[in-house]
Amino acid sequence: MRGSHHSGGHRPHGHHFGPRGRGHGFGRDRWGDREEGRGGRRRRVFDSNELRLVLLKLIADQPRHGYELIRAIEDLTGGAYVPSPGIVYPTLTMLQEMGQIDEAASDGARKAFAVTAEGSEHLTARKEEVDALFARLAALADARERTDGGPVRRAMQNLKMVLMNKLERESVKSETIHEVAAFIDEAAQKIERL
Repeated sequence: MRGSHHSGGHRPHGHHFGPRGRGHGFGRDRWGDREEGRGGRRRRVFDSNELRLVLLKLIADQPRHGYELIRAIEDLTGGAYVPSPGIVYPTLTMLQEMGQIDEAASDGARKAFAVTAEGSEHLTARKEEVDALFARLAALADARERTDGGPVRRAMQNLKMVLMNKLERESVKSETIHEVAAFIDEAAQKIERL
C-alpha cells in the first residue's frame, strides 16, 4: 500500500543500537541529524534531498528496512552520524510515493524496501552527487577516527576519571575548581596552537 508506511514499532528500545551502544559519542547528536562542529555549534549533515539520495543508494545496493538504513549510515560514518527515525521513516514514505522504492518481499515484521526502475534511473542521473554524498559520509568517519581514536580517547577518559575523583568530593574548595578549570583552559589553548 503506497504511502501508508508508519514508524510504529520501529524505534529501538533505549537510545543506542545493539551491544555497541555508541549513544553518547564525541561530536554527535543522538538521533538528532546534526553533527557538532567547531565551537559547539551544530550543523545539519544532510538536507532532505541529500538524505533521500543516500537512502535510495543504500536501498539500491540491497533491500533494507528503516532500522537497517539507520545502522548502515551509522556504520559508514564510524558512529559520527545517526539519522533519527523521525527523519528516515517519512523520507522512506516520500521515496515510495515518488515511485523510487517499493516494498520488498520480507520474512520479518519490518517492512523492507527495494529500488524501482525509476529509482535506479534517478540514481544514475545523479551519480556525481551521490558519490559526493558518500565521500562526505567517509569524511565524517575519518574525522571521528582522528578525534575519537586511540591515544586521544585514552587521555580524555583519563581526564574524565581524574576530574570525577577530584571534584566529586564534598571537601573540594572553590579555589581548586577554578585552578582545575584554568589547567584545562591552558591545555585547550596549547592544543589549538599545535
